[in-house]
Amino acid sequence: MKNVVTSQGGVTSQGGRASFGIAAAAALVLVAGTPLSTTAQAAEKWDMPLAYSASNYHSENAAKFAEAVTAASGGELEIVAHPGGSLFKGGEIYRAIRTGQAPIGERLISALGNEDPLFEVDALPFLATSFEDSWKLYQASKPQLEETLDKAGLKLLYAVPWPPQGLYNKSAVNAASDMKGVKFRAYNAATSRLAELMGAVPTKIEAAELTQAFATGVAESMISSGSTGYDRKIWEHVKYWYDVQAWLPKNMVIVNQAAWDGLDETLQKIVLDEAAKAEQAGWDKARELADWYKEQLAANGMEVGPPSAALKADFEAIGTTMTKEWLDKAGAEGQAVIDAYNAM
Repeated sequence: MKNVVTSQGGVTSQGGRASFGIAAAAALVLVAGTPLSTTAQAAEKWDMPLAYSASNYHSENAAKFAEAVTAASGGELEIVAHPGGSLFKGGEIYRAIRTGQAPIGERLISALGNEDPLFEVDALPFLATSFEDSWKLYQASKPQLEETLDKAGLKLLYAVPWPPQGLYNKSAVNAASDMKGVKFRAYNAATSRLAELMGAVPTKIEAAELTQAFATGVAESMISSGSTGYDRKIWEHVKYWYDVQAWLPKNMVIVNQAAWDGLDETLQKIVLDEAAKAEQAGWDKARELADWYKEQLAANGMEVGPPSAALKADFEAIGTTMTKEWLDKAGAEGQAVIDAYNAM
C-alpha cells in the first residue's frame, strides 16, 4: 500500500506562491520522513496451493477459510486459494511450503509417509473406520503430528477427513485374490503396500491425474472415497465400488513457520480462529456428504454395495499385517499414539 500524507490547513490565501512553496517543501520532507505511526502497513498476500478440484469440498472449505481470513483481517492478510494443482501439483505442495515457495497449503497427510511414519497412522486399514473413531485417532495423534511438523519448520492449522474409503474396480471382486495383477492406483506408501499384499500392481497417481490414468488403462482399480470417484466421474471407467470402509485419511492445512512468525499476534489469532471454524465445517461436511457420494455413484450406473464376507476378512488380515509393519517403523512414538487412541 502506498504511503499517504494528509495536510490540513497548510496554505492560506494570503501566502501566495511563496507560502505554497513553503508548504510543498514541508510536505516533501514529511513524505521522506513520515513516522511509522502514520504509515499504513503493507498488506501480506499468501498463495495457497490445493491438490483437489475447485468443486471438491476440501477445496471449497479451504477457499472459504482463505476468504474468511482475508475479510477478518481487513485485507492485512490476503490468502488466495489455487485448487486443482494449478500452482503446485499435489506431490509438490509439502516441499513448496517447507522451502518457502508457498507460505500455506493443503496436503493429504498419509501421502507423506516417506517423510515420517507418523503421517501414515490414519491410513492403517481398519484401525479407525468411522468419523467418531477417526476424530479420536486425530486427537490421539495430534500432539505427535504437531511436533513432527514443527521439526520440519511447519505449523498445523487444521485437518479434515475424507469419507470412509472404498474399493473401486473394473470387474467384480469377491476376494483379495481377484486383485492379482490389477493395475492399482496408489497415492501413498500405505496404498502401495496394500496393493502388494493383494497381489495387485501399484502405480502412484495424484488426484489431478486420475481421469487420464483410468481412461488410458494406466490404472484399473483404487481404494478411495466416494468423493474422489464423484469428482472424477469414475463411473465412465469403473463399474464397481465396494464400501469396505478401510480408513478415513485426512488432509491438513499447514503454514511455513517463518511465514507464521512474520505475522503479528492479532493476525495469528485471526488465522487460528478461522482455522478452527474451517476444521469443524470440514468434518461436518464430510459426514453430510458420505452417503450422498455413494448415492451419486449408484445413480450414475455403478454397482455400489458392501464387500463380501471373504473380501472383508482378507482386508482385515491385511490391516493387521500393515499395522504391525507400521509399528515396527514408528517405534515407541507410534505405539504411544495407538495406546492413546485405544484408551479413548
